[in-house]
Amino acid sequence: MSVQPNDWLMDSGTTAATSLSPDMVRGKLTANAPLAPLVWFKAGGAADWLFEPADLDDLTRFLGTVNGGMQVMALGLGSNLIVRDGGVPGVVIRLGKAFAKVRDLGDCVLECGGGASGILVASTARDAGIAGLEFLRGIPGTVGGFVRMNGGAYGREVSDVLVDCDVVLADGTLITLPARDLRYTYRHSALPDGAVVVAARFRGQPGDPVAIGAEMDRIAAAREESQPLRSKTGGSTFKNPSGDKAWRLVDAAGCRGLTMGGAQVSEKHTNFLINTGNATSAEIEGLGEEVRRRVRASQGVALEWEIQRVGRP
Repeated sequence: MSVQPNDWLMDSGTTAATSLSPDMVRGKLTANAPLAPLVWFKAGGAADWLFEPADLDDLTRFLGTVNGGMQVMALGLGSNLIVRDGGVPGVVIRLGKAFAKVRDLGDCVLECGGGASGILVASTARDAGIAGLEFLRGIPGTVGGFVRMNGGAYGREVSDVLVDCDVVLADGTLITLPARDLRYTYRHSALPDGAVVVAARFRGQPGDPVAIGAEMDRIAAAREESQPLRSKTGGSTFKNPSGDKAWRLVDAAGCRGLTMGGAQVSEKHTNFLINTGNATSAEIEGLGEEVRRRVRASQGVALEWEIQRVGRP
């Protein structure tokens, strides 16, 4: 998933939003588009506009026409995202098949479209005998999202393997940024608001495809065993504090199984929130805040959200 910075509380839109028309693009531009079906929690409001560009030229032309006149948010798999019940003003951009290609450039470098999944990237690397990218198998999102958020799993993160990335800015300008310009920290980058990552290059090292595949299988099995993957969830809820684990703090605060409306702290992994049925995004976010309150009160630690929260309350 690729989104704006955490806790993106947005206003009701701009004049530019009302002047859009599906006729101005070759892809699909939809007004008042429900976002709940597109995110893992299956909750939340609609986007004022949802744009699914036909290709890179379609995207740059559209954003050039808008020219920064409205808020822009990119959406990947929606795996690490709470869309608030009031919906998302401006335009949400969802990259489709045209942005989901992965190819081997040689010298252990893969070029990956912003809409490509972590599983596809890791599988392509395996087939090409490129080691070091196996951890991407454990990130439930797309290249655009985990480049923006410095996604990581199983001891590695994007900053370890990124060479550079192609980014379309909110005014339609296409630029290439080397990894150093993203100034990565834990689950954070310096990508500007409204920027859409459309491609990235990752570098690994030579490896044995059989060994790479075995490591990918190990990661997949570990996720299946420890995480509530078959529930309506949003991935890891809170960042791990330095020297500790968020799940341990949540468990120690007595929050395992805690509920608020249709939202619940997972019994299987306490750093996951679950939509048990028809939870609202307000219930999911409210439960997360209650967990934070209890952890702070009982252990003096202020947990930080890892899940992104966007839109109008």
